Amino acid sequence: MPDADFTPLRVTQLVFGRDISIAIREWARANGHAVSDRGRVAYELVEAFFAANPEAYEQAEKSGAVHATARTPGASPEDYVWQDEGPLGPIYTITLVRGVEEREVLRRLGAATEHIRLIDVDEYPDSSRTEIVMVRRAGDWTIVIEECGWRGVQREVIGELSRDGGEAVAVMRHDYAARHDFAYALDGELVTGFDPSRPGTRWGTAPDRHNRHLRELGIDPASDEWIDNAIQAVLAIASRISGVMVTPAHAERPVLGAVIPR
Repeated sequence: MPDADFTPLRVTQLVFGRDISIAIREWARANGHAVSDRGRVAYELVEAFFAANPEAYEQAEKSGAVHATARTPGASPEDYVWQDEGPLGPIYTITLVRGVEEREVLRRLGAATEHIRLIDVDEYPDSSRTEIVMVRRAGDWTIVIEECGWRGVQREVIGELSRDGGEAVAVMRHDYAARHDFAYALDGELVTGFDPSRPGTRWGTAPDRHNRHLRELGIDPASDEWIDNAIQAVLAIASRISGVMVTPAHAERPVLGAVIPR
Protein backbone atom coordinates (compact mmCIF):
# COMPACT_ATOMS: atom_id res chain seq x y z
CA MET A 1 0.00 0.00 0.00
CA PRO A 2 1.75 3.23 -1.13
CA ASP A 3 1.76 6.16 1.30
CA ALA A 4 -0.44 8.14 -1.09
CA ASP A 5 -3.21 5.54 -0.88
CA PHE A 6 -4.39 6.42 2.61
CA THR A 7 -5.00 9.31 4.96
CA PRO A 8 -4.27 8.50 8.63
CA LEU A 9 -7.26 8.71 10.95
CA ARG A 10 -6.31 11.63 13.18
CA VAL A 11 -8.00 12.01 16.54
CA THR A 12 -7.69 14.18 19.62
CA GLN A 13 -5.86 12.37 22.38
CA LEU A 14 -6.97 13.28 25.88
CA VAL A 15 -4.61 13.27 28.86
CA PHE A 16 -6.32 13.33 32.24
CA GLY A 17 -5.55 12.66 35.87
CA ARG A 18 -6.60 10.02 38.37
CA ASP A 19 -9.85 11.78 39.36
CA ILE A 20 -11.20 11.75 35.82
CA SER A 21 -9.95 8.18 35.31
CA ILE A 22 -11.97 7.06 38.34
CA ALA A 23 -14.99 9.02 37.11
CA ILE A 24 -14.80 7.29 33.71
CA ARG A 25 -14.83 3.85 35.32
CA GLU A 26 -17.72 4.76 37.63
CA TRP A 27 -19.70 6.20 34.71
CA ALA A 28 -19.02 3.12 32.59
CA ARG A 29 -20.20 0.74 35.33
CA ALA A 30 -23.31 2.86 35.96
CA ASN A 31 -24.10 2.53 32.26
CA GLY A 32 -23.78 -1.25 32.21
CA HIS A 33 -20.16 -1.69 31.06
CA ALA A 34 -17.81 -4.11 32.82
CA VAL A 35 -14.47 -2.38 33.49
CA SER A 36 -11.64 -3.38 35.78
CA ASP A 37 -9.83 -1.23 38.33
CA ARG A 38 -6.54 -1.41 36.43
CA GLY A 39 -5.32 -0.93 32.88
CA ARG A 40 -6.61 1.38 30.21
CA VAL A 41 -10.33 1.87 29.61
CA ALA A 42 -11.47 1.14 26.06
CA TYR A 43 -11.20 4.08 23.65
CA GLU A 44 -14.92 3.96 22.85
CA LEU A 45 -15.92 4.23 26.52
CA VAL A 46 -13.60 7.20 27.09
CA GLU A 47 -15.15 8.94 24.07
CA ALA A 48 -18.67 8.21 25.32
CA PHE A 49 -17.86 9.49 28.81
CA PHE A 50 -16.55 12.82 27.54
CA ALA A 51 -19.51 13.18 25.18
CA ALA A 52 -21.80 12.79 28.19
CA ASN A 53 -19.64 15.00 30.46
CA PRO A 54 -18.46 18.02 28.46
CA GLU A 55 -17.19 19.78 31.58
CA ALA A 56 -14.69 16.93 32.13
CA TYR A 57 -13.65 17.19 28.48
CA GLU A 58 -12.74 20.84 29.01
CA GLN A 59 -10.47 19.86 31.92
CA ALA A 60 -8.50 17.27 29.94
CA GLU A 61 -5.26 18.12 28.15
CA LYS A 62 -5.57 17.63 24.40
CA SER A 63 -3.08 16.71 21.68
CA GLY A 64 -3.20 15.30 18.16
CA ALA A 65 -2.73 11.57 17.51
CA VAL A 66 -3.35 8.87 14.89
CA HIS A 67 -5.86 6.10 15.60
CA ALA A 68 -4.76 2.90 13.86
CA THR A 69 -7.41 0.86 12.07
CA ALA A 70 -7.21 -1.92 9.48
CA ARG A 71 -7.22 -0.72 5.85
CA THR A 72 -6.69 -4.19 4.36
CA PRO A 73 -7.98 -7.70 5.28
CA GLY A 74 -6.23 -9.27 8.25
CA ALA A 75 -5.77 -8.72 11.97
CA SER A 76 -7.05 -5.35 13.19
CA PRO A 77 -6.38 -3.22 16.28
CA GLU A 78 -10.07 -3.77 17.08
CA ASP A 79 -9.27 -7.48 17.54
CA TYR A 80 -7.12 -6.49 20.53
CA VAL A 81 -9.41 -4.10 22.37
CA TRP A 82 -9.74 -6.88 24.96
CA GLN A 83 -6.23 -6.25 26.27
CA ASP A 84 -7.28 -2.88 27.71
CA GLU A 85 -9.65 -4.57 30.14
CA GLY A 86 -8.27 -8.10 29.91
CA PRO A 87 -6.52 -10.39 32.37
CA LEU A 88 -2.95 -9.17 31.89
CA GLY A 89 -2.88 -5.83 33.66
CA PRO A 90 -0.79 -2.75 32.84
CA ILE A 91 2.61 -4.52 32.46
CA TYR A 92 3.13 -7.56 30.24
CA THR A 93 4.97 -8.88 27.19
CA ILE A 94 3.50 -11.14 24.51
CA THR A 95 6.06 -12.93 22.32
CA LEU A 96 5.40 -15.25 19.38
CA VAL A 97 8.23 -17.71 18.58
CA ARG A 98 8.26 -19.82 15.43
CA GLY A 99 9.57 -23.37 15.38
CA VAL A 100 10.54 -23.76 19.05
CA GLU A 101 8.51 -25.96 21.40
CA GLU A 102 7.17 -24.63 24.67
CA ARG A 103 9.68 -26.04 27.16
CA GLU A 104 12.64 -25.01 25.04
CA VAL A 105 11.20 -21.48 24.78
CA LEU A 106 11.04 -21.31 28.58
CA ARG A 107 14.65 -22.49 28.87
CA ARG A 108 15.80 -19.87 26.36
CA LEU A 109 14.00 -17.24 28.45
CA GLY A 110 16.05 -18.29 31.48
CA ALA A 111 13.85 -20.84 33.24
CA ALA A 112 15.61 -23.77 34.88
CA THR A 113 14.26 -27.12 33.67
CA GLU A 114 13.19 -28.10 37.19
CA HIS A 115 11.11 -24.91 37.49
CA ILE A 116 8.99 -25.60 34.41
CA ARG A 117 5.52 -26.71 35.57
CA LEU A 118 1.82 -25.89 35.43
CA ILE A 119 1.06 -22.36 36.61
CA ASP A 120 -2.10 -22.37 38.72
CA VAL A 121 -4.91 -19.84 38.86
CA ASP A 122 -3.89 -18.34 42.22
CA GLU A 123 -0.22 -17.61 41.43
CA TYR A 124 0.94 -14.03 41.00
CA PRO A 125 4.33 -12.51 40.21
CA ASP A 126 6.36 -10.68 42.84
CA SER A 127 7.09 -7.59 40.76
CA SER A 128 10.39 -6.91 42.56
CA ARG A 129 11.78 -10.47 42.53
CA THR A 130 10.02 -12.77 40.04
CA GLU A 131 7.93 -12.86 36.92
CA ILE A 132 5.50 -15.50 35.67
CA VAL A 133 5.91 -16.74 32.10
CA MET A 134 3.22 -18.86 30.43
CA VAL A 135 3.41 -20.70 27.10
CA ARG A 136 0.90 -22.22 24.69
CA ARG A 137 1.26 -23.77 21.25
CA ALA A 138 -0.49 -22.33 18.17
CA GLY A 139 0.47 -24.28 15.06
CA ASP A 140 4.16 -23.73 14.35
CA TRP A 141 4.31 -20.87 16.85
CA THR A 142 4.64 -20.74 20.63
CA ILE A 143 2.74 -17.95 22.38
CA VAL A 144 4.65 -16.57 25.37
CA ILE A 145 2.91 -14.35 27.92
CA GLU A 146 4.99 -12.65 30.60
CA GLU A 147 3.02 -11.15 33.45
CA CYS A 148 4.84 -8.15 34.86
CA GLY A 149 7.84 -8.93 32.63
CA TRP A 150 9.68 -7.77 29.53
CA ARG A 151 12.34 -10.37 28.68
CA GLY A 152 10.91 -10.97 25.21
CA VAL A 153 11.77 -7.51 23.88
CA GLN A 154 15.34 -7.50 25.14
CA ARG A 155 17.78 -7.68 22.23
CA GLU A 156 19.81 -10.61 23.56
CA VAL A 157 16.72 -12.58 24.60
CA ILE A 158 14.74 -12.21 21.37
CA GLY A 159 17.96 -13.06 19.55
CA GLU A 160 18.22 -16.28 21.57
CA LEU A 161 14.55 -17.11 20.92
CA SER A 162 15.02 -16.74 17.16
CA ARG A 163 18.45 -18.38 16.73
CA ASP A 164 19.15 -21.27 14.35
CA GLY A 165 16.89 -19.97 11.62
CA GLY A 166 13.99 -19.08 13.89
CA GLU A 167 11.70 -16.05 14.06
CA ALA A 168 10.22 -14.10 16.97
CA VAL A 169 8.04 -11.02 17.40
CA ALA A 170 7.39 -9.39 20.78
CA VAL A 171 5.16 -6.62 22.14
CA MET A 172 5.70 -5.08 25.56
CA ARG A 173 3.10 -2.97 27.32
CA HIS A 174 4.36 -0.98 30.30
CA ASP A 175 1.91 1.70 31.41
CA TYR A 176 4.26 2.94 34.16
CA ALA A 177 7.41 3.32 32.06
CA ALA A 178 8.27 6.04 29.58
CA ARG A 179 7.41 3.80 26.59
CA HIS A 180 6.19 0.47 25.27
CA ASP A 181 8.24 -1.71 22.87
CA PHE A 182 8.00 -3.78 19.67
CA ALA A 183 10.77 -6.16 18.55
CA TYR A 184 11.13 -8.54 15.61
CA ALA A 185 14.06 -10.92 15.18
CA LEU A 186 15.24 -13.46 12.61
CA ASP A 187 17.97 -16.05 13.07
CA GLY A 188 19.40 -14.46 16.19
CA GLU A 189 19.39 -10.82 15.03
CA LEU A 190 17.10 -7.94 15.93
CA VAL A 191 15.67 -6.93 12.56
CA THR A 192 13.16 -4.25 13.53
CA GLY A 193 12.44 -2.42 16.77
CA PHE A 194 10.41 0.66 17.64
CA ASP A 195 8.30 2.32 20.30
CA PRO A 196 4.69 1.45 19.32
CA SER A 197 3.53 4.91 20.35
CA ARG A 198 5.95 6.55 17.88
CA PRO A 199 6.84 3.99 15.19
CA GLY A 200 8.33 6.65 12.91
CA THR A 201 11.66 6.10 14.67
CA ARG A 202 12.89 2.54 14.15
CA TRP A 203 16.11 0.54 14.59
CA GLY A 204 17.57 -2.89 13.81
CA THR A 205 19.28 -4.48 10.81
CA ALA A 206 16.20 -3.78 8.62
CA PRO A 207 14.16 -1.10 10.39
CA ASP A 208 11.74 -0.66 7.47
CA ARG A 209 10.91 -4.35 7.07
CA HIS A 210 7.36 -3.99 8.44
CA ASN A 211 6.46 -0.64 6.93
CA ARG A 212 3.82 -2.38 4.80
CA HIS A 213 2.05 -3.56 7.96
CA LEU A 214 2.16 -0.04 9.41
CA ARG A 215 0.60 1.36 6.25
CA GLU A 216 -2.08 -1.33 6.26
CA LEU A 217 -3.15 -0.02 9.68
CA GLY A 218 -3.22 3.59 8.52
CA ILE A 219 0.15 4.55 10.07
CA ASP A 220 2.59 6.57 7.96
CA PRO A 221 6.06 5.02 8.52
CA ALA A 222 7.72 8.29 7.54
CA SER A 223 5.89 10.27 10.25
CA ASP A 224 6.67 10.35 13.95
CA GLU A 225 3.06 11.06 14.95
CA TRP A 226 1.78 9.71 18.24
CA ILE A 227 -0.36 6.55 17.91
CA ASP A 228 -3.45 6.65 20.11
CA ASN A 229 -4.06 2.85 20.25
CA ALA A 230 -0.44 1.77 19.96
CA ILE A 231 -0.54 -1.60 21.75
CA GLN A 232 -3.60 -2.81 19.85
CA ALA A 233 -1.90 -1.76 16.60
CA VAL A 234 1.36 -3.63 17.16
CA LEU A 235 -0.43 -6.73 18.45
CA ALA A 236 -2.32 -6.69 15.16
CA ILE A 237 1.02 -6.40 13.33
CA ALA A 238 2.37 -9.36 15.31
CA SER A 239 -0.68 -11.35 14.20
CA ARG A 240 -0.18 -10.32 10.58
CA ILE A 241 3.45 -11.47 10.75
CA SER A 242 2.71 -14.81 12.44
CA GLY A 243 -0.84 -15.61 11.42
CA VAL A 244 -1.61 -16.17 15.13
CA MET A 245 -4.43 -14.30 16.87
CA VAL A 246 -3.79 -14.01 20.61
CA THR A 247 -6.96 -14.08 22.73
CA PRO A 248 -7.75 -13.87 26.46
CA ALA A 249 -8.10 -17.67 26.44
CA HIS A 250 -4.33 -17.94 25.92
CA ALA A 251 -3.82 -16.40 29.38
CA GLU A 252 -6.18 -18.80 31.12
CA ARG A 253 -4.74 -21.12 33.76
CA PRO A 254 -3.63 -23.75 34.60
CA VAL A 255 -1.05 -23.54 31.82
CA LEU A 256 2.55 -24.64 31.29
CA GLY A 257 5.03 -22.03 32.42
CA ALA A 258 7.65 -21.04 34.97
CA VAL A 259 8.32 -18.54 37.73
CA ILE A 260 11.62 -16.90 36.75
CA PRO A 261 13.77 -14.82 39.14
CA ARG A 262 14.59 -11.30 37.99
